[in-house]
Amino acid sequence: MNEHDILTDAERELLSEVMQAPAPAEQCVLIVEDDPLARELLAELLSLHGIDCATASNGTQALALLDSALPIGLMLTDLRMEPHDGLHLIRQVRESERAELPIIIMSGDAEVRDAIEAMHLNVLDFLLKPIDPPKLLDLIKKELNL
Repeated sequence: MNEHDILTDAERELLSEVMQAPAPAEQCVLIVEDDPLARELLAELLSLHGIDCATASNGTQALALLDSALPIGLMLTDLRMEPHDGLHLIRQVRESERAELPIIIMSGDAEVRDAIEAMHLNVLDFLLKPIDPPKLLDLIKKELNL
């Protein structure tokens, strides 16, 4: 280090490590929706706005994807699904290693008690169908820091 250097040797070494570190994997959104058309439309909406996503048609598939190596940063799930509803899925997630995962729930026929239970499960938001695309995109982008 000479008198014109701004950084110490330790700072220079740390900076070099940071610059050589691989970029973090871009997070994706897990869409859980039993209606194939709605699932496809949501995936296309997100893709058109540069948001990677994975899809599942039920809770079992969703849990398998959450246990995979995918960098899932948020889950968007339908409320009414078979054989188990979205609240059941959220309870399972909250009891897993992914307990802190941000979750948005959506429904076309929710009752007040569904919304209250969802809020007790710390969901990010509860959206009524038909989904307002700008609102959904704003929520996702804010949560994923996009």
